[in-house]
Amino acid sequence: MRNISSVMFATCLVLASFLASLVLAFGGPAIAAEQPRIGPDPELYQRTVSRAINYLTKQGQAEDGSYSKQAGIGVTALVTTALLRAGLTPQDPVVAKSLKLLESYIQPDGGIYTPDSFYKNYETCIAIMCLVEANKDGRYDKILQRAEAFVKGIQWTESQGKQKADMEYGGAGYGKKNRPDLSNTSFLIDALVACGRGPEDEAIQKALIFVSRCQNHESEHNTAPFAPKNPDGGFYYTCAAGGESFAGTLPNGGLRSYASMTYAGLKSMIYAGLKADDPRVKAATQWIRQHYDLKTNPGLGEMGLYYYYHTFAKTMDALGKDLFEDAQGVQHDWRKELVEELASRQQENGSWVNEADRWIEGDPNLVTAYALLALSYCRPK
Repeated sequence: MRNISSVMFATCLVLASFLASLVLAFGGPAIAAEQPRIGPDPELYQRTVSRAINYLTKQGQAEDGSYSKQAGIGVTALVTTALLRAGLTPQDPVVAKSLKLLESYIQPDGGIYTPDSFYKNYETCIAIMCLVEANKDGRYDKILQRAEAFVKGIQWTESQGKQKADMEYGGAGYGKKNRPDLSNTSFLIDALVACGRGPEDEAIQKALIFVSRCQNHESEHNTAPFAPKNPDGGFYYTCAAGGESFAGTLPNGGLRSYASMTYAGLKSMIYAGLKADDPRVKAATQWIRQHYDLKTNPGLGEMGLYYYYHTFAKTMDALGKDLFEDAQGVQHDWRKELVEELASRQQENGSWVNEADRWIEGDPNLVTAYALLALSYCRPK
């Protein structure tokens, strides 16, 4: 009996070992459940991007290579950047034509803008980001060096007679004489980062001073009079020239925060080297957690919605998280959600348009550029 029991025991060990090897080889569903996909559906993503590219290359461009030229060269630079990030090359005929047009707007002072433009900083910063995308062979090195010097030269710092105590200090406006705002300052930081500058760059650190003052978060970095009146951690348009928020004011004079500026402010702080444990970053992140939404631009509704989508995507990418948890504890696969939202809003011809035509968002070329740029941060992994 002892021998028979020993044989049965040995047989059971062999069988158990065999079953265990099958589980390891084929992955038993009860032991190792398949993990859900993170990120957008690849087919939906590619279809949405391809339709947008088709619209911009077949319908949106004028004969001279411009897009919505009546609005200056900013739209052309944004569209071209979007196409390059979507996979087209500088040699593609459509892209090459737009690049040639942008080159014709390089000014003697190093800026890249429409002559007599009100938007010299904005246009040059957008052009910088475009030419960086097209600069794989170094063809634009010298042009970019001069353009960088130009935008740094019109930043509101000592060179413009401003000191650190001034609310304008470190900011950038549309041009040399236009009061600084958070949108233009974030474009300045984006352009400098595109040129390879990091948190150690003096211009970026000066810009951070202005960015911090546009946040509804009182600290040693922000003694602007608006912060204690609405301490919610979000951002508004500008702390300069008496302050302004396109979301309006509170009865006590506080400036209302809104999403597109809050994402722009948070992104700028990350690019300037602030970490997740910095109180300014914490406050901004908490505001986003409380107002996470892809149906509207929280605080402004439909206004500036596609600018918001682009800024949202770039900021989420800078945060470096695939999933973002809102204030209710819901985990958001933000890439998947953004692609699905943009796909649902795409027109039959592949473009997008915002019926709330504020900040030129009734222009399908501009809005499609914003959407395609947003999609470039949502690629399936």
